[in-house]
Amino acid sequence: MLKLGLLAALTAAAISPFANAVSSQTYTWKNVKIGGGGGFVPGIVFNPTEKGLAYARTDIGGAYKLNADNSWTPLLDFADDSTWNYWGVDALATDPVTPSRLYLATGMYTNSWDPNNGQILISADYGKTFTASKLPFKIGGNMPGRGLGERLAVDPNSNGIIFFGARSGKGLWKSTNFGVTWTQVTSLPSTGTYIADPSDTSGYNSDKIGISWVTFDQTSGKAGTATPRIFVGVANKGSTSIYVTNNGGTSWTAVPGQITNYIPHKGVLSPSEKALYVSYSDGAGPFDGGAGAVYRYDITAGTWKDITPVSGGDLYFGFGGLAVDMQKPGTIMVAALNSWWPEGQIFRSTNSGATWTPFWEWAPSGYPNMAKHYSYSNSLAPWLGPNYVDVTPGNKQIGWMMEALVIDPFDSNHWLYGTGATIYGGRDLLKWDTVRNVSLNAWADGLEETAVLNLISPPSGPSLLSAVGDIGGFSHTSLGTAPKTGYTNPTWSTTVDIDFAGLKPATIVRIGNGDSSSGKQVALSYDSGATWSPHYGAADNVSGGKVAISADAATVLWSTNTNGVQVSTNSATFSNVPSLPSGAIVASDKKTAGIFYGASGSTFYVSTDSGKTFAAAKGSLGASAYPAKIVLNPGVTGDVWVSTDKGLFHSTNSGATFAAVAGVTQAWAIALGAPAKTGGYPAVFAGANIGGVGYYRSDDAGVSWVKINDAAHGFASVGGNCLTADPRVYGRYVDLSSFASGICGLKRRV
Repeated sequence: MLKLGLLAALTAAAISPFANAVSSQTYTWKNVKIGGGGGFVPGIVFNPTEKGLAYARTDIGGAYKLNADNSWTPLLDFADDSTWNYWGVDALATDPVTPSRLYLATGMYTNSWDPNNGQILISADYGKTFTASKLPFKIGGNMPGRGLGERLAVDPNSNGIIFFGARSGKGLWKSTNFGVTWTQVTSLPSTGTYIADPSDTSGYNSDKIGISWVTFDQTSGKAGTATPRIFVGVANKGSTSIYVTNNGGTSWTAVPGQITNYIPHKGVLSPSEKALYVSYSDGAGPFDGGAGAVYRYDITAGTWKDITPVSGGDLYFGFGGLAVDMQKPGTIMVAALNSWWPEGQIFRSTNSGATWTPFWEWAPSGYPNMAKHYSYSNSLAPWLGPNYVDVTPGNKQIGWMMEALVIDPFDSNHWLYGTGATIYGGRDLLKWDTVRNVSLNAWADGLEETAVLNLISPPSGPSLLSAVGDIGGFSHTSLGTAPKTGYTNPTWSTTVDIDFAGLKPATIVRIGNGDSSSGKQVALSYDSGATWSPHYGAADNVSGGKVAISADAATVLWSTNTNGVQVSTNSATFSNVPSLPSGAIVASDKKTAGIFYGASGSTFYVSTDSGKTFAAAKGSLGASAYPAKIVLNPGVTGDVWVSTDKGLFHSTNSGATFAAVAGVTQAWAIALGAPAKTGGYPAVFAGANIGGVGYYRSDDAGVSWVKINDAAHGFASVGGNCLTADPRVYGRYVDLSSFASGICGLKRRV
């Protein structure tokens, strides 16, 4: 510290002494338990030949393998900063001949947000290890239509043959060597023309959805030779969307008699019936769906039958998830996409779709009373919402965005389905057909897929509070137990930032990115996040950005998304702060009330009047263009760390001078935690490039560093992740990915 301070006094952006060589240390990683997933699960696949083998894919959180106790094991935690797009899984296939083989089609976006082409990840050991087969186009695991599928399929008669349906008009692709190499199948007449929103200039909603699914008809062939008959669904609307080949893909024809007004989401074969079941929706999903249909195609007769479960005014949604019971021919299930009100819906038929029974219906007494034909348990994830006695219309239990729906091919009682928030399932499904009271359980333990946007670890109260996309966030009173509830009053779908007051750490501020329909987007808690109240000084329809609260809890500084920087003292109406640039990152001094900091480009700003005015500090952040995070030593006024695209900068005098920490060429998320020795300098944690991108800890204020992640724990995009460090327990560090591996707690192994 002395050497650093002396150098800092010499120049505004001094360079500290060269850091010692980076060492490494073994850490034990565990999830901070949320217990219920927390994000969209677009696909679940059972292996048809090995009992109990199943996998789930997520849009931004990788892939998972089912355990015997209904929990899940992550398979892609090894993905690091260079392979972060592995976590976008657009399709999944498990080999029906050699069940140890697993294939994942991975890539995050097909627009400019992901510069990388996609790949097929190949495993021969149930997902323990993978090799990547690179493709000459992008894959979009988090793009519109990600619930369609499966786009990837293994030939059940000749498992070296695999087909994959691409997006963006890239068409159908085939491998004949277990996925090692791929060639395009140019004979397919259509590659998909549907675009969700052609006017979207970002490319996210304006790209072609492409191929919807690939389904082999194993009854058309024999073991050891390529299956002749294959069905392919294509994302077309208003034109032919289902094609068939009877020669293994050499030539294709449109299946005659099909409807053309909807997009085929799923195509599931019932081998015993020689029938193909298809679910349709009027959009690509996963959020839309205002109309749709379900059809059964009799392969032998070549005829279609409309088996849509409801009609007329009862049909105000499309259809997504579709399951066939392999043990009971003619038993099928289909999920609504999306029944946003009063509740999600699933239908079941035991006679090939001739008649259906719903998961819930209006009670004999009529609206608003609902008769729910299930018992609900969210014991593993109590925060998921209304308990089993809740019958209020609009309070979701069944779910939404239900594109993944499967029945265990070895056990007709065992079923699973994915929603926009979790995985549900049960092991008494056959009750549906008799007493109509099946068990519905939240079964996503281990599948931690929250999109976490920020974390704090105050010196008292809960050791962790999270700001989370889609589900708001939590006050984590126990890192090993799922929270009982999320944030309320106000409740937002997304909390984008959170901070605590240094001298009054029970006072916490959080901000959301909603609009006036979800209330004020600033909330305060005075009891460590147990209860909240809106900040009525916030204007309606102002949201997002970054937030900081003063050490004495009196002042909130808010760098909004669209309305510049604003400040409020004693809950008064927020006023503009023109002296701090719009979009600046902000932080408060944790030791001295009234001091705030900001950064924009290479300029560091300081306020000593509770955020009313800011002045550029003399110290510079060098050539930085994108400062990422400002953190403060809680025990010393003006001891500031700033991470940027050009490194890590440290000041001990409120930015009057800065020292660039040697060896750190880029830094993103940073945090200070408990010191290695009582009274010592706080441990510094950083997601950074220090001779390589990873996660590091320094016990000597940045002079030397220890790498704390390894090849098995890359946790994807370091630049997209955030972290905090426990100020009470040395070495305990919490990291998470905004690309959604959930919150991963890290405690040093002793």
